[in-house]
Amino acid sequence: MVFTEPQHCSIDLRLRILSRLPFFKDLPAKAVEEINRHFVEMDYQRGERIYTAGDPAERLYVVADGKVRLLQHAESGKDVLLGILGSGEFFGNLAALGTAVHIDTAEAHTPICALSVRSEDFRQILDEHTGLALRALEVLGERLSAANQRVLLISAMPVDRRIAFMLLEISRKFGRQEEMGLLIDMPLSRDDLAEMTGATPETVSRVLSQLQSGGVITSGRQWIAITDRQKLEAQAGA
Repeated sequence: MVFTEPQHCSIDLRLRILSRLPFFKDLPAKAVEEINRHFVEMDYQRGERIYTAGDPAERLYVVADGKVRLLQHAESGKDVLLGILGSGEFFGNLAALGTAVHIDTAEAHTPICALSVRSEDFRQILDEHTGLALRALEVLGERLSAANQRVLLISAMPVDRRIAFMLLEISRKFGRQEEMGLLIDMPLSRDDLAEMTGATPETVSRVLSQLQSGGVITSGRQWIAITDRQKLEAQAGA
């Protein structure tokens, strides 16, 4: 990991990203400018570990540019892919908010620029802005609840529905309309989908082949495009 030069994340981008965070979205622009001074920029290369589950929760991170993978180590010994985050999404935990260690593992899925704040600096932000501490606790609680509901929902689905559901979820965040269809604008392998859906790579390949034969998707190495969203939604039960 290295600190980036200022031109990698312009001041306008920094302020836009921070003002949209659920912690700070109701604050005036002047307050966001002051908060911005507590954040530093960090660069990570693809595949680089940002933190590991069990590490001290010393920093909170925000994706400014690029994509981040969140992983959890399962009892089977494999890493389970919890999700992929894009620009404007935050990750990590903070001792200042009562979490001593990180509960997941984060690594760069693509080269990324992240904004990061230390736990003690975040505590200072909370002290300077009345009501922010309660809002921060609410946001983190909502994030944990949503993650738990998502795990329960997916675990109850048959594997073909899980894969269709995950393709829809990813396309909502990272889809880009192209001539071939709705292209998922990020590297996405069979192994990634297997980790996200609790399936084997072989099962993912079989389901993707069925979807491609049915005209629902088209795919290549490390990419997938949705060509018939209605059929995919029907398969997912959405």
